[in-house]
Amino acid sequence: MKFRYLGHSGLKISEIIYGNWLTHGSQVENETAHACVKEALAQGITSFDTADAYANTKAESVLGEALKSERRESLEVFTKVYWPTGPKGHNDTGLSRKHIMESINGSLQRLGMDYVDLYQAHRFDVETPLEETMQAFADIVRAGKALYIGVSEWPADKIREAHAMAAQLGFQLISSQPQYSMLWRVIESEVVPACEDLGLSQIVWSPMAGGILTGKYLPGQQAPEGSRGADEKGGARSMASKMTDEVLTAVQKLRPIADGLGATMGQLAIAWVLSNPNVAGALVGASRPDQIAENVKALDLTLDEATLGAIDAAIGHVVTDDPSLVSVPEGRAA
Repeated sequence: MKFRYLGHSGLKISEIIYGNWLTHGSQVENETAHACVKEALAQGITSFDTADAYANTKAESVLGEALKSERRESLEVFTKVYWPTGPKGHNDTGLSRKHIMESINGSLQRLGMDYVDLYQAHRFDVETPLEETMQAFADIVRAGKALYIGVSEWPADKIREAHAMAAQLGFQLISSQPQYSMLWRVIESEVVPACEDLGLSQIVWSPMAGGILTGKYLPGQQAPEGSRGADEKGGARSMASKMTDEVLTAVQKLRPIADGLGATMGQLAIAWVLSNPNVAGALVGASRPDQIAENVKALDLTLDEATLGAIDAAIGHVVTDDPSLVSVPEGRAA
């Protein structure tokens, strides 16, 4: 395993981060989830990402149970707050002080931990004053319930505002967790430059574009049975815009590039996001332990300029890079 500093902090995280969105507490049985976590640990992964909203809090419980026998100081555990949880009442969502304070306590209880290494605002809350949100985060850090604060899917201007407030309040905002892949590059023109300027790193999710970049989805054919693209509960709807014949045909042009490196297309996709120096780690999930071992092999790849150019030549015409598409809710989720 390889490690990188997270932002301008002294915290190191594993370049491959195990994430349990769409799996723990929902798609896979707890026994399989525990086996995946154990394989992640065996592969040297020390960073684990979850959120209170995943499987409506169940994912945190499953992860906590899987990690309970591990030395806490040897792990970096991340969770998030924003989306509705519990009975989803009028205060069970957003970034109000009330919801944040109640959520961190619930997350720690479910994880069976005294603190998380990184607590992240899962989206920007347009209905709560930013000052209120950042003061709540400052109090959580001072109480020792979170060591660092991050954001997820925030636009560049809000990251700049939040960073300034964090500095005034005496704590560190060190990371951004956006969607990022060869096909989805909306952070490159605004978010990444802002974060480089401020000292934040990216922790990127969906580096394989929901599995599209593995090459298993073929143009003109139905999604394979059991795949995420065929599962309405597992992300098929979110993938629909990318599951076009044009995109899938372009993706197949990546196969000879991967073959030339002795790698799978999925490994190529992970290596590509890690080639961005502002990316500290790539989030990967798994429904089987062997998938983790396969993904970790991406760390053996080095992509030179010629390879990066060949990738752009293959898929550049189907890339989405509009910075306005950073996922900011128009109003609080209910």
